Amino acid sequence: MRVPVEGGYVWFKACSPVQAFEPRLTASLFGRWPDRVAEVIAWEEHLSWLLLADAGSPMRAFGNPPETWLDLLPKYAELQRGEAAYAGDHIANGVPDLRPELWPGRFESLLQLDLPLEHAEIENLRRFAPRFAALCRELAGYGLPETIQHDDLHMSNVYAKGAHLRVLDWGDSSVSHPFVSLVVTFRFLEEVNGLAPGDRWFDRLRDAYLEPWGTGLEKAFRLAMWVGAFVHAFAWARQRGYLAGAALANFDRAFSIILRRAVARTYE
Repeated sequence: MRVPVEGGYVWFKACSPVQAFEPRLTASLFGRWPDRVAEVIAWEEHLSWLLLADAGSPMRAFGNPPETWLDLLPKYAELQRGEAAYAGDHIANGVPDLRPELWPGRFESLLQLDLPLEHAEIENLRRFAPRFAALCRELAGYGLPETIQHDDLHMSNVYAKGAHLRVLDWGDSSVSHPFVSLVVTFRFLEEVNGLAPGDRWFDRLRDAYLEPWGTGLEKAFRLAMWVGAFVHAFAWARQRGYLAGAALANFDRAFSIILRRAVARTYE
């Protein structure tokens, strides 16, 4: 709800039960990273309420320019590096736990659901399960820290006021492998901007994001983007568990797209 106040607007948000952790998480992030997340005026944990200062205009108003991501992604990576020390606190306060060690089990749980896919697609997922587990182990071998990852990092959740960028709407977040955040970012650059998978912008953005993490992580990033397509589906499955009836049917239309992007990675 946009609330008019003297000099402009503030924004009130009442979070749903599946995102009840968002007010505390957002306030915690603002306390440590006041220059790159929503400015929290007030929050109420028991009612899951947030009151936020106006952050300007969403990136979608400017057409999702890759140049803006080139500026934002290193700052987002710095936030993730810093938040690794608070991963346990985030989980204790309700942020979903999607640490890599849990991914193979989450894959099996996903297969137990009545998924909005064709039978052959589900069978492809079943056959891929052992390889998925092996890829998870390979990624874990890089020893990167588990931390907060936004999981909805796209043009509608990054706001600009002048040259100042802020990441908003942390209600889909989890504690997970940091690199899987860019699964969503890159998906929107493909679908909205029409960038081909081999476009040089993806390498430029990857390198900008990886710079705060150190060198020699390109293969780890590739692995994270591969398994991340499935991890993103795990997060959607959690949201799905709170729905029924027409809301579930509407959700599944979008969920099937997410699932089919994951199924496509089983052929690699």
